[in-house]
Amino acid sequence: MKYSAISILAVVVGTSVLAAESPCGPSACPTCENLVVNSGFAGWSEKGPPHWEIWEPSLPGTACRFRPDSDGVLVDAPERPFAVGGLKQVISGIEAGQYYAVEATGQIRRSQAPWQMILVRVTFTKKGQPTHPAGWLVAGPFLTPSGTTPGSWRFRFADVLQADEGADGAIISLDVKWPQGAEVLWQSVTMRPAAPPPPRKVKVGTVYLRPRNSTPEKNLDLFCAQLDEAGKLGLDIVCLGEAITLVGTNKSAADVLEPIPGPSTQRLGEAARRNHLWVVAGLCEIDGQTPYNTAVLINRDGQVVGKYRKVHLPREEWTKGFTPGMDYPVFDTELGRIAIQICYDWFFPEVATIWRLKGAEIVFAPTWGTTFPDQDGRAEGETVFRVRARDAGIYLVPSVYDGNSMIIDPMGRILASNAGKEGLVWAEIDLNKRERLPWVGWWRSIGPRHRVIPSYGPLLDVGEVPP
Repeated sequence: MKYSAISILAVVVGTSVLAAESPCGPSACPTCENLVVNSGFAGWSEKGPPHWEIWEPSLPGTACRFRPDSDGVLVDAPERPFAVGGLKQVISGIEAGQYYAVEATGQIRRSQAPWQMILVRVTFTKKGQPTHPAGWLVAGPFLTPSGTTPGSWRFRFADVLQADEGADGAIISLDVKWPQGAEVLWQSVTMRPAAPPPPRKVKVGTVYLRPRNSTPEKNLDLFCAQLDEAGKLGLDIVCLGEAITLVGTNKSAADVLEPIPGPSTQRLGEAARRNHLWVVAGLCEIDGQTPYNTAVLINRDGQVVGKYRKVHLPREEWTKGFTPGMDYPVFDTELGRIAIQICYDWFFPEVATIWRLKGAEIVFAPTWGTTFPDQDGRAEGETVFRVRARDAGIYLVPSVYDGNSMIIDPMGRILASNAGKEGLVWAEIDLNKRERLPWVGWWRSIGPRHRVIPSYGPLLDVGEVPP
């Protein structure tokens, strides 16, 4: 299994929000001192470029090869596909709490997986000791095709990082992991004081509401009333449940099938426009002669700007004749990168992983099923939703009919829950917030880079299913 250029770029673009939107990138403050000495790797001695240290792994025979080049430092390992190594420099003059713009550029050739192969890490230190063992990975690589050789790119890492509490120094490391025949040319590195990036705050809401003895029309009235309440609170986006024109009625799925856009999206769109907010809602869609369990994304102007067709269908749905979707779209919005899953999708961990690899920051989950807390030691819906958020490093926002509708952060914490009460709950989140696990680091950035995707072939093996 190999990466395609498209899949690599999807990952790169999906994680570039902080660096791309920062107001003070490496070039924004040209008069600020570059704290990196010999940032272009000029000169060469027996130990490598002056002011840089070549680091090698402790196990024998596993190191990359380093060579001088007129444009920088070449790194490869022609006889050792899974070699590792890098260049590092100790940085002085760091001030705790100060932000620093970090940029590294270069070229990579014949690489099938640059996302996993090249890393730039900044580890802040206090009296020479790391303030956190994992440090921070710099966002990137952002890739531009270079030449006609397959797998050849110009790359750039760029990010704005805040020095850890108590930090008085840093170590910047340019790492190469498992080149597998590829060649890396590191060309330049800078680290300069910068202004802090602005927060990206989003007021996110979710609804817990299960109509009873109702009709499709009354259901829309009830859910639109929740959107009016969200408008009074100034929320940015609200998640409604699955199949909102079916739940609590005496209708069958066939009775409420409709095109998208259609009558229900018109009603929801009017409420979205009236309250100047985004809406996620589940509907039963008919496209030509094909029925889908679908969720729509409606913008502040009341227009349908995206939809997701439920991929994983339980027996209650495929026996009725619903057709599975086959795509996992991610929607770029003013709020951030949004994805949608529906109910039974949460049983399958690959779903959240795919959306994370495609850059989703928030996943909304219209859900008929449950988010009950654990019972008798068994992991129930509440725990599984929290684990899905934690696994992928995403915000996860289910709206359910049993259990609790919740807003869950990338560490798996429940930020808001209706706690069994009907109505709307919400939380303000900051999509620029970074939080590290005690040893591993900021999982959102590390997880995708540590995946060994070529080993995942069994996931695509449609062979005999074990009993």
